[in-house]
Amino acid sequence: MYDVGTFAVWDYVVLAISLGISAGIGIYYGCTGTKQSTTKEFLLADRNMSPFPVAMSLIASFISAITVLGTPSEVYLYGSMFWLFSLSYIGSGLIAALFMPIFFRLGVTSANEYLELRFNKAARILGTLVFFAQMILYLGIVIYAPALALNQVTGLNLWGSVFAIGIVCTFYTTIGGMKAVLWTDAFQVMVMMSGFLAVIIKGSMNIGGLDKAWQICEENGRIDFWNFDPDPTIRHTFWTIVVGGTFTWGSTYGVNQSQVQRYLTCGKEKTAQLALFMAVIGMVIVVSSACLSGLVMYANFVECDPFTMGYVTSSDQLMPYFVMYLFGSMPGLPGLFTSAVFSAALSTVSSGLNSLAAVTAEDIVKTIWPNIEEKKYTLVTKGLALFFGVVCIGMTYVASQLGGVLQAALSIFGMIGGPLLGLYSLGMFFPWTNSYGAIGGTLCGLTWSLWVGIGAQIYPPEIYKPPLYTAGCYNESLLTTMAMSPTTMMPTEEPRPGIAELYYLSYSWYSGAAWAQTCFWGLLISFLTGFTDPRTINPVLISPIIDRMYCCLPESIKKPLRCGVGELYVADETKDDTAMEVKYGNAAYVVDEPDEAYHSQNGENKPKLNGDAMPEPKFKEVGTQFSSNSEDSRL
Repeated sequence: MYDVGTFAVWDYVVLAISLGISAGIGIYYGCTGTKQSTTKEFLLADRNMSPFPVAMSLIASFISAITVLGTPSEVYLYGSMFWLFSLSYIGSGLIAALFMPIFFRLGVTSANEYLELRFNKAARILGTLVFFAQMILYLGIVIYAPALALNQVTGLNLWGSVFAIGIVCTFYTTIGGMKAVLWTDAFQVMVMMSGFLAVIIKGSMNIGGLDKAWQICEENGRIDFWNFDPDPTIRHTFWTIVVGGTFTWGSTYGVNQSQVQRYLTCGKEKTAQLALFMAVIGMVIVVSSACLSGLVMYANFVECDPFTMGYVTSSDQLMPYFVMYLFGSMPGLPGLFTSAVFSAALSTVSSGLNSLAAVTAEDIVKTIWPNIEEKKYTLVTKGLALFFGVVCIGMTYVASQLGGVLQAALSIFGMIGGPLLGLYSLGMFFPWTNSYGAIGGTLCGLTWSLWVGIGAQIYPPEIYKPPLYTAGCYNESLLTTMAMSPTTMMPTEEPRPGIAELYYLSYSWYSGAAWAQTCFWGLLISFLTGFTDPRTINPVLISPIIDRMYCCLPESIKKPLRCGVGELYVADETKDDTAMEVKYGNAAYVVDEPDEAYHSQNGENKPKLNGDAMPEPKFKEVGTQFSSNSEDSRL
């Protein structure tokens, strides 16, 4: 058995300092400036943030503690193929860049506001309910899972960890608002990277360098990037990860409220695009560090696998065990990695709490009290952040009772992303879609993805594992010489029904397949119930993908590709002196500034559009020349 240490006083000191800095940032932004006295400041940081903290927050929002613990374990057990997800981030960034301009044009706070403008109130409610379902359960798991892993390896008190994460995160999110969330995320990303670098450097030194670690992994079947098998039932291949992963992360970075809200804090579309570009690079670096940590861990344990020998009881405990093996005799360093795990949990939970507060305030509170006073509305929003923090702490108890269903819950979180991406895609890229198609298609996509995902938990597909060895273990009471041959995971010997073959689909394809199902059924239902005439739709609600992707084509070719969107949408003269023209194809439309025309605090100026019929005019066709000096207004 490996000699591992235990948590010491200095480790607790390092952890306390990390948590104290996060709380201090919240206090600073809660007590300076205008003290989060407006909803715009609390939820959107006054829309004037620089790209660096926004990029760091985009990275941190979904690099959860489960990722910090799970990615190295994944690479340790199955090999380096997971590293290819770094390529999928590039594709997901391109997808996000297609959705981002629409949210900026509308000046929304909740991404679901778009669904009501494009379809109807029911579509907005559907988006709200789905977002609630995925985030609340997920945040409870994000808090509980790392606390459990750390407790069983380091001896760190389980519920003490849970309450430390939940209370500190709720405190600075409620007190400091979005500015505190963004800057604590930036700090926490740096802590995460410090933890990974410490593991990589020390782990490599243990075995003679990083090149030696790579050689050991290569000799033992852990280096594999170029499996181009198109079979969608294989868990990880190049196509499964790069293409399927693009849809998975595309839904996260394109339409998830947590990420959309961060884009909008930039105020300008170009600033948000720069932040997204920086975030993609940062995601590649962080995930590459996590994967490299897994390879270094395997190289250290190549002759005696602690998982097989029972030194740890779950794969999530491998990384904490490795940290204690490396740094158990170095006070403070185990605390640094634990701070990295806590930072990953804090960043995810804080993003979730702020976005849950925003969605509840805009989609529910504003609907019930449309003329609520600004001061009262801000207090309600802060109260919502506090409320959801308490709910998520409570959800950790539910998560503790789920046992083996934890992984199923995480899979469900990923499955929901595909139908949501499909719902927004139907609105922005398919102008024929009506509200029946949008709602029906989303429900069909959700039904299919949940059916397949839950079925895969009941009848898990076979998964190939490269060999793990224990020949070097010296605990004679257990085993002296044992080599574990390549195995597959077959949890049950019961005969499988014929439909079980459907459940063999790789989890990486869930989002992409669900997106396709949603779009297919959405369009079919729309045409069966009377599709929307694209000419009657407000062009601001449709993505200008044709002009962006085919900018070099002549107008005679691009015009039919636009499907006539907005040709019959002519509006009354606007009286706003700050109006600007927005170009869509040959036509230009006079549009009020987004903050004024679409998002006045009392909601009085928000247009009530319905894509199923001729909408109430809000714009006026003014000609064929684009005369605005604002690039952010350009469609």
